[in-house]
Amino acid sequence: MASIEVVDQHNQVVGLVEVGESVFGAQPRGVLVHSAVVMQLASFRQGTASTKGRSEVSGTGKKPWRQKHTGRARVGSNRSPVWRHGGTVFGPRPRKYRSAMSKRMYRKAMQSALSSKKAAGELLVLSDLSLPEPKTKLMAKIVRQLGATGTVLFVVGKNNHAVFRATRNLSQVKAVPPEELTVYDVLRYQTLVVLKDELPSVQELWS
Repeated sequence: MASIEVVDQHNQVVGLVEVGESVFGAQPRGVLVHSAVVMQLASFRQGTASTKGRSEVSGTGKKPWRQKHTGRARVGSNRSPVWRHGGTVFGPRPRKYRSAMSKRMYRKAMQSALSSKKAAGELLVLSDLSLPEPKTKLMAKIVRQLGATGTVLFVVGKNNHAVFRATRNLSQVKAVPPEELTVYDVLRYQTLVVLKDELPSVQELWS
C-alpha cells in the first residue's frame, strides 16, 4: 500500500489516504495506453463520409460520340471520373472505425495512466467539494485555490449535480463520475483531482 496526501479546497494538507499499488503504483505500459487512446478516438469518428462512383452518379449510358475519326479522345460514358460531374474513384465510403480491446488490457492501460499521474505529482485527492450554488465563478475559484494552472479533471460522485453544472462553462475543466473515467481523459487533462469519497470506487473499478 502507498499513501497519498489529502488536501482541502485551499490546497492545504489535511491527512493521508492509503491507495493500492495495483492501481496507483503499476508499471508504465506505453503500448497499452496508446492502444486504449487510439480505440477511444476511433470510436468518436462517425464514418459517414461517402462519395458516388461512376455507377451511382446520374447520367446516360449512351456513348457520347463514336469511337473513331472524330479527332477527340475516345470515351464510353459521361459518368467517367475524368468528366465533370462524373463518378469518384476510390472515394470515401461509409465504414466503422471502431476497434476492440479486451477489458483486461484496458484495465492495465488505466492502471498505467493513473500511476503515471501519481508519479508525476499531477494527482490530487480532495477532502471535500461542495458548492453552495452551481456557479461557474465558484468552481473557477476552487481551481485557482488548488493551484491548478492547466486543464483539470475532477472525479466526483454522479449525484454532485452542482459541480457538473458549475464546470459546464469552463473550457479547461471537466467533471466525471468514477464509472465514466477513461484513459483518454486521464492523459488529456494535466491535473487529476479525485474526491476522497470516490477514491475507493476508482480503485474498485480498476484494480
